[in-house]
Amino acid sequence: MSFRNVNPAKVATIRHINSLITCLVNIKDETGEFLMPLADGRIIDTKGWEDWEWTHGVGLYGLLKFHEITGDQRALDIALKWFKDRFEVGTTKVKLFPPSPRRRRIDLTIVWTQNVNTMSPLLTAAYLHEKGAADYRVHLDSWAEWVMYDMPRTEEGGLQHITYLTENYQQLWDDTLMMSVLPLAKIGLVLNRPHYVEEAKRQFLLHVKYLQDLRTGLWFHGWTFDGRHHFAKALWGRGNCWVTVAIPGFIELLGLPETDGVRKFLVTSLVAQIDALVKYQDPETGLWHTLIDDPTSYLEASATAGFAYGIAKALRMRLIPREERYLEAARKAMEGVLANISEEGELKQTSFGTPVFDDLEGYKKIPLTSMPYGQSLALLALTEHLRTFI
Repeated sequence: MSFRNVNPAKVATIRHINSLITCLVNIKDETGEFLMPLADGRIIDTKGWEDWEWTHGVGLYGLLKFHEITGDQRALDIALKWFKDRFEVGTTKVKLFPPSPRRRRIDLTIVWTQNVNTMSPLLTAAYLHEKGAADYRVHLDSWAEWVMYDMPRTEEGGLQHITYLTENYQQLWDDTLMMSVLPLAKIGLVLNRPHYVEEAKRQFLLHVKYLQDLRTGLWFHGWTFDGRHHFAKALWGRGNCWVTVAIPGFIELLGLPETDGVRKFLVTSLVAQIDALVKYQDPETGLWHTLIDDPTSYLEASATAGFAYGIAKALRMRLIPREERYLEAARKAMEGVLANISEEGELKQTSFGTPVFDDLEGYKKIPLTSMPYGQSLALLALTEHLRTFI
């Protein structure tokens, strides 16, 4: 058998991806340092693979995209098993907590609070339902109805960034677009509910209005209508990367044509952000700092992976021109990601979950540790690299 036509770069990239997936599903919090204890006695494991949080939702999305590009069955099976273990009666029971007054309680097993972040896994669930891999209709319906009608809102109807730990009264965060708005849009398409899609469009426009910095083109981590300010005015790396991931994903998901007004608006926002990212990328490592415009903050790999993915995807979708500065930024970012993947498949230099702080020093003190979203953002980056550059 001849292997003369095998592309060694493709083989190496797939090998890295498989090691990332192995590490993704085997990460454990050995010390309990990163567990999230709640006031009602529950303990949420954001680090391990067996809970339900945004960290897992992003992990599932990475598995989905790798399967879409390569047909890899292992990635699909892992995602399906994750949902099966949580949705099936008799394995992991799930009770939605608190139950929405708009529907009866689903008597299924772990007690999960519906919030911005726990909505995240429903994006992958919607794709899997659409392709006929499983039937998640009841779950897609109940969670999307909660977002549309019961989720707390800010002034002007923004999705308030409510989490397990705090309601974040009147606050918009840049994470919300990835965690709740993309799932809402996809469920709208899958269940043929155009009012979901229109609401998702409005949320994107509203978040651009209040979170994108007019001076730099980057995004502030948060905005509050309660006092009308941007907290520490942090141009936080991973928060920005969710935007770089979400905007191309939203345009692609909805199939918005080039003449569409919302698409044109979002593309101008994306281009302004990417232009700033090119300016602030570390020339030696290809990484970005956790506070993008602050070189005294540490270099962070998960945000870099998100930027690598988003810039490469924007190039493929022709949302930005194939200019050398963009191509070089994507390549350098990809090299930076690869340089931070260990032999065991762990993405190093990944910061833990980060709240909105009132001072910039808080961002610099967030610990570095392996996390499912770090694995998945690297997985997304390498998958897009496989598609766009190899």
